[in-house]
Amino acid sequence: MADKTPNQKPDSPFASRIDPTKEKLTKEQMHFIRQAEMEQWKKRTPRLRTRNVVTGVAIGALVLGIYGYTFYSVSQERIMDEIDEEVRHARLQGPKTGAN
Repeated sequence: MADKTPNQKPDSPFASRIDPTKEKLTKEQMHFIRQAEMEQWKKRTPRLRTRNVVTGVAIGALVLGIYGYTFYSVSQERIMDEIDEEVRHARLQGPKTGAN
C-alpha cells in the first residue's frame, strides 16, 4: 500500500492549517480567509443542491408510494364487509326473542 502521509517539508509555509480563534490574525488575513471560504461554498453549493433535490424527490416518491399502496390495499380489503354479512346472516338464522 502507498504511504498516505503527504511528502511535505516541515518548513513549508504553503497551505498550513491554522486556528483563527487561537492565533492573532490581521483584518486582511481574516478577510482573505472569508473570501476563500466563500469561494469554496460557491463551488460546492450547486452539487449539494442537486443532491438535496434528488434526495427530496426520492423521499417524496417513497411516501407517495406507501400512501398509494395503503389506499389500494384498504380498498381491496373486504374483511369488514364479510363480517357484517356474517352477522346479518346469523341474526336471520338465530332464534327470535324479544331482545332481537
